[in-house]
Amino acid sequence: MTFIDSHGHLYKEYYEDDLDQVILRAIQADVTKVVLPSVTSQSLADIFSAVEQYPDNLFPLVGLHPTDIPEDYEQELSILEKYLDDPRVVGIGEIGMDLYHSTDKLEEQRIVFARQLEWACQRRLPVSMHIRSAYAEAIEILREFSGSGLKGILHCFSGGIQEAQWAVKEGYLLGVGGVITFKNNKLKDIIKIVGLEHIALETDAPFLAPTPYRGTRNESSYIPIIAQAVADIFECSIEKVADVTTANVLNLK
Repeated sequence: MTFIDSHGHLYKEYYEDDLDQVILRAIQADVTKVVLPSVTSQSLADIFSAVEQYPDNLFPLVGLHPTDIPEDYEQELSILEKYLDDPRVVGIGEIGMDLYHSTDKLEEQRIVFARQLEWACQRRLPVSMHIRSAYAEAIEILREFSGSGLKGILHCFSGGIQEAQWAVKEGYLLGVGGVITFKNNKLKDIIKIVGLEHIALETDAPFLAPTPYRGTRNESSYIPIIAQAVADIFECSIEKVADVTTANVLNLK
């Protein structure tokens, strides 16, 4: 039984003193692969340093997060695009749209999101998408890529059933993390409807730790806790959750 953490920030910015121990605990918990999203070009040095140390376990993404778009975003995109030539890069992310705190950069978010989706199509790379309080806006852009073969994960899925059904119809996976262990969350009902074959496990470490660690620093070794919560929802074994969700992520290649 092995798991993939499809979205975890396991690098020194967040684990300055104990990154090695965190990765070792993940491997010991059968989380043998962790996908590392970037948020800006500045995060890539730490990401690739971690990947060099654990090439069989850590896999980098390259992308510009919607809440980290600088004034000179064209220069930032130019820097990021050069990293896509690195054969170790397995996808583009974390990209998307986020209007939760502010709508000030709505147009910039649209431009940056669309540009990075174009990269993904050109290079046949999957995407890891951060969408928060902006599903209508993000889907409007994603519709332009329908039929292109674009694949990816809606990281930390927070939409409703209509958004979920649209996403899985288009071939995207729903990222399911620690929130699935919280009381009174709608995600339980949503994934029950869409099915196990349309979800990916993730932690978003160091954020959003599952119960009973809620409120503390998250890490990839907690994936089995999330997997057990999913197994309980589908009334199946945790081994089945591991097998299906791992295959789901690997099929994004």
